[in-house]
Amino acid sequence: MPKPHKLSLIGGETLLGREIQEVLSDRKTGARITAYAASGEGNFGEQEGEAVYLGALEASSLAGQEALIVAGSIEGALKAYNLVKAAGGHPPLIDCTPYLEAKPEARIVAPLLEDAEQDSGWLRVIAHPAASALTLALVRLARYKPIQQAIAHVFVPASEMGKRGVSELHQQTTSLLGFKPLEKDVFDAQLGFNMLAQYGEQAPAKLSTMEQRIEHHVATLLSRHQSGTAIPMPSLRLIQAPIFHGYSISLWAQFNENVNAGEVAEALACAQVEIRGQDEEAPDNVGAASQSGLLAGDIRTDRNNPRAAWLWIVADNLRLTADAVADLVSGLEIKQQ
Repeated sequence: MPKPHKLSLIGGETLLGREIQEVLSDRKTGARITAYAASGEGNFGEQEGEAVYLGALEASSLAGQEALIVAGSIEGALKAYNLVKAAGGHPPLIDCTPYLEAKPEARIVAPLLEDAEQDSGWLRVIAHPAASALTLALVRLARYKPIQQAIAHVFVPASEMGKRGVSELHQQTTSLLGFKPLEKDVFDAQLGFNMLAQYGEQAPAKLSTMEQRIEHHVATLLSRHQSGTAIPMPSLRLIQAPIFHGYSISLWAQFNENVNAGEVAEALACAQVEIRGQDEEAPDNVGAASQSGLLAGDIRTDRNNPRAAWLWIVADNLRLTADAVADLVSGLEIKQQ
């Protein structure tokens, strides 16, 4: 019997942290996960519905661990980075946050597209799920015909902002129905029953910052997958949608010659992409919940441009990231055997 994985997880109480633990459990990896609070400091948390005390992450905590996974706050991410760096890059650090990708040791990885077993150094930053989804779609389509240009509208769920984002959307929705004041701590704007091209001035995060991060990740991933025909960078715009969970992407791609919607669908189909035909219900973010990979449908030729096609793609943002972590953990196991 193989020895069970020993993993440490910063942010075990977060939405993403819980998803990572669920995926690792579903895959029956036998992983023994030591969970820490999002900050990496000692704090009370919740496990299986009961309050528990989560100890602080210390240098001694790294002994015997195969990987350290970060799914918490900037404080927790920086603490994990400093501890692992001081330990000579052991154990490998898997970062699911936007906080460490500027570090010199960081390498952006996307197991949805790449071999998870390849050597990527000790600091592996999971690519933004929207970037992985968009890049996979473009790489598949470019094998069909050369792409001249592409435009993508990405609809962002509240869960991108964690529990606080989901809670604020829930509060706003119920308050609007009850004619009560709205909480605006996360978005600094009304998101309930509304669409946002940008957050309010007092919001702790900016939608434009996330947009730039996704662009950077797409550019990085595309640079590794230019196979014969160059794939142009897509024009990208993020829109905050009043939904709790799941990314949706409206992708328009123009090719170098006329296209057929059925052929476009066949080109996109693969193990990671489930295609819904024209006689099937188009995929939506609710149906994508807890599903691995991408769902694509409502693929149609542009009525005003026979060389272009519209595609609708949805994915569970938390599941894509959790699957990526599980793939990296499996890669570590194979490498060590």
